[in-house]
Amino acid sequence: MLYDALVAESRRNDSLDDVRSAALDRVRWLVDLLERQRIEFRRSMGHEHRRDRAVGAATQAEIDGRLAACADEEGRAAVLCLMQAACFDDTTFWQYDTEIGALISRVRGWTPDEVAVMLLRATEYSMGCWFAHALGLVLNAADQLDTDGRRAVMPWLRHAHTDLMDTTVEAHLRASLAQRLRALLASVDEAHIPEGLIPAHAPWASPLSDRAKTSTPELARFVRHLASLSGPRPAQRWRRTCRELANAASARDLVADTLRALAEGEALCSRESGAYDWLHSDDYHYHYVVHQKDGDLARGVVWAAALTGGPAAVQHLGALALRTGGLRTDVIEDVKLAGAAINALADTGDPASLEALWRLQSRIKHRALRKQLDTALVTAAGKQGITAEQLIERSVPDHGLASDGSLERELGGHRVRVAIEDAAAVRLTFTRPDGGTSRTAPVAVKDGFPDELQELKALAKEVRGTLSGERARVEALMSAGREWPYDEWCRYYSDHPVTGTLVRGLIWEFQGADGEWRAVAPMAEPPGEPERVRLWHPIRASTDDIRAWRERLVVERLRQPFKQAFREIYLLTPAEEETGVYSNRFAAHIVHYRQLYALFKERGWQANFLGRYDGGHYGQARAEFGDGEWRACFHHEPAADDDGGYVPEHAATDQVRFERRDGRRRREVPLAEVPPLVFSEAMRDVDLFVGVTSIAADPEWTDRGEDRYAGYWRTATFGALTASAEVRREALEGILPRLKIADRCSLDGRFLIVRGDLRTYKIHLGSANILMAPDDAYLCIVAARGKGGGKVFLPFEDERLSLILSKVFLLAADTKITDKTILRQIKRGA
Repeated sequence: MLYDALVAESRRNDSLDDVRSAALDRVRWLVDLLERQRIEFRRSMGHEHRRDRAVGAATQAEIDGRLAACADEEGRAAVLCLMQAACFDDTTFWQYDTEIGALISRVRGWTPDEVAVMLLRATEYSMGCWFAHALGLVLNAADQLDTDGRRAVMPWLRHAHTDLMDTTVEAHLRASLAQRLRALLASVDEAHIPEGLIPAHAPWASPLSDRAKTSTPELARFVRHLASLSGPRPAQRWRRTCRELANAASARDLVADTLRALAEGEALCSRESGAYDWLHSDDYHYHYVVHQKDGDLARGVVWAAALTGGPAAVQHLGALALRTGGLRTDVIEDVKLAGAAINALADTGDPASLEALWRLQSRIKHRALRKQLDTALVTAAGKQGITAEQLIERSVPDHGLASDGSLERELGGHRVRVAIEDAAAVRLTFTRPDGGTSRTAPVAVKDGFPDELQELKALAKEVRGTLSGERARVEALMSAGREWPYDEWCRYYSDHPVTGTLVRGLIWEFQGADGEWRAVAPMAEPPGEPERVRLWHPIRASTDDIRAWRERLVVERLRQPFKQAFREIYLLTPAEEETGVYSNRFAAHIVHYRQLYALFKERGWQANFLGRYDGGHYGQARAEFGDGEWRACFHHEPAADDDGGYVPEHAATDQVRFERRDGRRRREVPLAEVPPLVFSEAMRDVDLFVGVTSIAADPEWTDRGEDRYAGYWRTATFGALTASAEVRREALEGILPRLKIADRCSLDGRFLIVRGDLRTYKIHLGSANILMAPDDAYLCIVAARGKGGGKVFLPFEDERLSLILSKVFLLAADTKITDKTILRQIKRGA
């Protein structure tokens, strides 16, 4: 019988045996009804299912009616009975949360012993979710106890808190229940820090554990307050209280030590600590900084350090963000902790935090963290009274370099120089006492100054990272149309040791007192006394001016850090005016998908990954332009009938659409409303995506035999030139006459004609594929990796242009070709 089983289960040989037995006797009628209900349930699993379902409903209605009529004493006994009957053995899953919750909210007069019975019973439930829900109901009864009653149940409250911290429970439930338990414990003993609140064996929590051994009410209140932070950013009230409690507990140094341990201390191992038990095994383990159940306390420490530590906290907050942001290979990422460190950095108000945030932005790739970085930069900018864009440009580190982008040190008679040599190169040069130079470290420096040498190498690596980030940032300004006061531009751009290396190679426009804008060549000083500055863009210039700038760069051999004078221009077409809100200019191309996705990431576009999963049948790549005010959306999907594996081998391109920021949301707008700079820059990226990844640019495609995309390949590989190919043609107009083989080369429409001794060749300026006269036979030449146009000066980086020039030199001297595969194709129709 159920009654006998519950009586036997209730005997624990503890001080609460009589309470449990009395409750069962008081509501014996309830035990009988529960037993009848279980019998009916077992019968319903057989052939009498339909009839017994009605019988079961009648029994439940009788239970509900009797419980609703219970007075306080009988109602409390019913709660103890129901909790004892719930999951009391391994064969049933009966839960009575609804009945228990209704009774606890109604009845009064709870005794400490009754609450103790319920607390102990809740911790015995086998599943974390049952434990959490039952504990929440029991705490509603514990809240009704007076101070003496709470003191009497202190041991069971502490036991429940320890179990809660060691049980797998949803994060939001654990945080809520833990706060309630700690509040009850604190109402009796303010100096008590519950066991499990500070992780006993976590290296990062050692400073807290040591201090807690001599706990005071002030320290206990402070630690409990730290653990109460469950969100990524605390409210103002939490911040004010944090400062007050930290001062009252004299805990500023304690917080600083704990933050340092988070950023630099020993990591935890899942094999030893049992973190994420569902992944734990003897063959698999990993290291981490903070266990998920201790995340609230760790984030509280992070914010307390930002609020009380001042400048000293900035270094460790930045290091913690890097450590947990997915950049370190020795620990797994912790997005919540990294996000807290990023947001706390913005709240310090210290100028050094600007440089820390900038470094994080250039290194962290996690999408969610990058969004938090954007928000943090806006917050930090507001504290400084400047815009987010101004904040970014003012926080670019100079790494201690001189104005010319170099730094020198003497090491044992050798002069070591770290210098930015061009827009993409940072080199370490060693000068011996005799004046000779070397790119490799001399033995005297390696052996005599290993630490200093390592420091300089690390500096060179940091400068490379900053230079790369600045190059991308300055190029992104091409879509912004921003203007600067001249003095501000000098300070943060032309005179900056890193940024200046880039901007001095660009064309800038200066506005004088007369309001006229005048473009100035790279490396040249502006005329007169300019008042404002903006970056020159060919879309604002006349055709003659553009041609003049391009000729000047070629003649004077001026190589720009990115394509500016030779930049492609994309204007709205009549077809796009007709479609209105979308462009089909780059639709219906077949591209290599993995290559396309990699190029998205390289150019800073965010895109979902196509694949055979829910949501993977349609792709949308997005990127921001115009200082984040505008967003371009490039649609694509798996190519029709692509029979690849889980990930499609090819994708088909589709529309390009634009959205404008509208508060916190984005609103799609007609193409005619998109600023020309934004439209041109976005379409330039899309042209790059298609031009680089299209199968039309694959020289080996014809070797595949019959293929479902062969028709597209034949049409696109030698089709009309895109804007990027047109720019390539114009660049070649200036380059070809200066080549030694100029008499063998000419431009004809979309082709570069090369006259060899064996045949004449037509190189398409878009795909770089080749046709041979007189029958337009296709010539397949696969460029060797890393090979380009040799020592020919190019005014901008363009892999396709380098490839074309390398083929030009090869085919102009076709009698010297030794590759049998190429020769066989040439001689077949010669």
